[in-house]
Amino acid sequence: MKKIFQMKEPSQKEAGAQDGKALHIRKNDWLLIAVLLVAAAGIYVAIQYYQKVSTKNAVAVVTVDGVEYGRYPLSEDHTETIRFEDGSYNRFAIQDGYVSMPEASCPDQICVHHSRISRNKETIVCLPDKVVITIENGEDSGIDVLQH
Repeated sequence: MKKIFQMKEPSQKEAGAQDGKALHIRKNDWLLIAVLLVAAAGIYVAIQYYQKVSTKNAVAVVTVDGVEYGRYPLSEDHTETIRFEDGSYNRFAIQDGYVSMPEASCPDQICVHHSRISRNKETIVCLPDKVVITIENGEDSGIDVLQH
């Protein structure tokens, strides 16, 4: 014998309505929403503070053709342009605990399009001009070779 299964339509209670009335937000629902928003704002502030503290001792080490050009703390905003004898240049900027290379004269512009760096051992490299910027003493990124 075969059994035939029939689909039944959900009743109003099963569908989420009570006594034919639409659902409405109650006082405790608003309280829960407010608590979640306050918790999210608190977590955001804590993360921002932790990022500032973790970059306190971090420095950007700039090398040109394998020779150290300078060391710049990420805790201080700084912009500098490295000029070369052939007229080429690289400009790097440290702002809000991050290092970027907003401008360079190299043809491929890979260093310019690289994302900002702030974590330990992250680098920005400009191969045509042989400029390397590396972060030291920064927060570890949490990514190792196996995960990367």
